[in-house]
Amino acid sequence: MALKTLSTFLTPLSLPNPKFPQIHSKPCLILCEFSRPSKSRLPEGTGAAAPSPGEKFLERQQSFEPTKLIPKQNNSKKKEKPLKASISVASCYGCGAPLQTSDNDAPGFVHSETYELKKKHHQLKTVLCGRCQLLSHGEMITAVGGHGGYSGGKQFITAEDLRQKLSHLRDAKALIVKLVDVVDFNGSFLSRVRDLAGANPIIMVVTKVDLLPRDTDFNCVGDWVVEAITRKKLNVLSVHLTSSKSLVGITGVISEIQKEKKGRDVYILGSANVGKSAFINALLKTMSYNDPVAAAAQRYKPVQSAVPGTTLGPIQINAFFGGGKLYDTPGVHLHHRQTAVVPSEDLSSLAPKSRLRGLSFPSSQVLSDNTNKGASTVNGLNGFSIFWGGLVRIDVLKS
Repeated sequence: MALKTLSTFLTPLSLPNPKFPQIHSKPCLILCEFSRPSKSRLPEGTGAAAPSPGEKFLERQQSFEPTKLIPKQNNSKKKEKPLKASISVASCYGCGAPLQTSDNDAPGFVHSETYELKKKHHQLKTVLCGRCQLLSHGEMITAVGGHGGYSGGKQFITAEDLRQKLSHLRDAKALIVKLVDVVDFNGSFLSRVRDLAGANPIIMVVTKVDLLPRDTDFNCVGDWVVEAITRKKLNVLSVHLTSSKSLVGITGVISEIQKEKKGRDVYILGSANVGKSAFINALLKTMSYNDPVAAAAQRYKPVQSAVPGTTLGPIQINAFFGGGKLYDTPGVHLHHRQTAVVPSEDLSSLAPKSRLRGLSFPSSQVLSDNTNKGASTVNGLNGFSIFWGGLVRIDVLKS
């Protein structure tokens, strides 16, 4: 086992374990144990490079129809081998859905005139589908599957679907960046990620820390995250507390990726609506100051919105100057999360937009009124009902 440290916040972290010395750095340090895979040098040589596993993965996902064999022509003097013709189409750069012109209610739809014009000028990679155009302007478009979605609901991604689509990662050389929402840590935590990643290193990124209350002790948050992933028996390379909105911790993630990437493809994994697209946009924005490749990639970056399931297909991004691709993968829809049971038109009102505030129950005014009426105030909660908007009511019978 090896031990690594990672910077995130501007305070020192004092560890209770006597085995570790007190570490001081300009940010807060999060410690995590991990299993480092055995190093193997990439073969050197000249000539055209073979397609990477990531490029093969992207090609498979963009195929509308199964591979067909082109039959040999009859009465041909030349013996020609049958060719494999995989029907592959361009995808929307905002959500990864294959472009299509037949169903205007489905993701990937573009008008036939636009499609033919872009195809004529070899610009299909610059096309944004109609759904993504609406999402980018703040409209709440129903997602897929259980949200009363469109006829193309087969693109709804479950945990098992994602494991099957990314099964090649176990034997490939890749760097996994796993995202989890700090506001819903256990609910958004994908299980069995190590079964998917194999021996590949995993970087844990905790998103949306800007939503935590102002007086939050991030040292305690970091300790809690490390304890939580230890209980879940997941060995990771490092842990980062980040905010895609304020860019807190993003520089540390970039440094870790550049250090550990070593020419490998980088895959961003996470459940739906944990902020994968926002995280990638924050990465590209920060990297663009020093990397012209990342600056160019910013022109066609994934669309981000409050709708779960915004990303419907794998999106390949040329984000690194030194080789390797960045892949935004579809978010996994977990049935136990709030987004799986709440209609999409209500998600915008439930999604936190500012820092969370702690509330105490009951208030001193309510206690005073109940005391005057002779109500029991042994612990102040008996007989109270707590409403969370129009979504939840909690009746305290006895406490």
